[in-house]
Amino acid sequence: EIATLITVLGTGIGKEEYNPDKLRYHRIIIMTDADVDGSHIRTLLLTFFYRQMRELVERGHVYIAQPPLYKVKQGKDERYLKDDHEMKNYMLRSALVDAELHTDQGTPALQAETLEHLAKEYFLAEAVIDRLSRVIAIEALHALLKQPDIQLDSAEHAQQSAARLQQVCGPEIVVKAEINPANDENRLRLEKHLHGNYSVSYIEQSFLHSGDFAQIRQTAQALGGLLGKGAYIKRGEQRKPVSDFKQAIEWLLEEAKRGVNIQRYKGLGEMNPDQLWETTMDVKNRILLRVQIDDMIMADEIFTTLMGDVVEPRRNFIEQNALGVKNLDV
Repeated sequence: EIATLITVLGTGIGKEEYNPDKLRYHRIIIMTDADVDGSHIRTLLLTFFYRQMRELVERGHVYIAQPPLYKVKQGKDERYLKDDHEMKNYMLRSALVDAELHTDQGTPALQAETLEHLAKEYFLAEAVIDRLSRVIAIEALHALLKQPDIQLDSAEHAQQSAARLQQVCGPEIVVKAEINPANDENRLRLEKHLHGNYSVSYIEQSFLHSGDFAQIRQTAQALGGLLGKGAYIKRGEQRKPVSDFKQAIEWLLEEAKRGVNIQRYKGLGEMNPDQLWETTMDVKNRILLRVQIDDMIMADEIFTTLMGDVVEPRRNFIEQNALGVKNLDV
């Protein structure tokens, strides 16, 4: 395939034959599937262009197509959505049509605009929790949304924080205050017993100063005490009693899925020719990203680390970033 690609482009390859001025096309569009395999193939092609035909990238000839990951149909409305983020926003907007949250028996209901703001705040915290759950017990992270008052500046405050967090964690998590032997700082030890498995994680002082904890605390403050006695969520003629915001938003999203047909495209091969033209190739509708090199030194370092022949830098990169990975496909 690479030999065919070189022939089609017309530039030749290698020090003796490569001539970027002989390029036959103004745009070279990389079109791969919207899944992990497609991302890998796209990375390999970008590496090829960067290493063997860098001038084509520098001159702005290389583009990346943005095929949709989803097609949703609701009644006569049919649309394509690029990724999970667009899908979540679409479903949220659908869920909030004719929605009201009655927080207690005597307070005016929260309408769609306020609900959307609170839902996006909640989703931000959930994204942080999902990522951090690889290093901190997820039950404790969710408990922080209910009890974010954690102080570790003294042994006494650490003990009090452990007791407060324990109250909302549930029986599968045991919270203890202790000293980190590596730096003599107070921290919370989280012992998890679940289905015969035992694991330990920690809430360190450094975490309390992080942007991640700031987001969790901000969401906790926005949602804390929001719902009182008799709270319920309403959408159209349907209603459901709720005890927390998570329960309310999940019910709305489930209700919104009724009557919506969702098709997920694993690859471009799953589309028929008309769909492929409409979503990815039609000049009027398609979305293209032009590949640019803003920092040549950094770009060279990234390609060398991730796609080079030397294994050690790549192994170090994976070890340093593995716990922060999202959407792992195994």
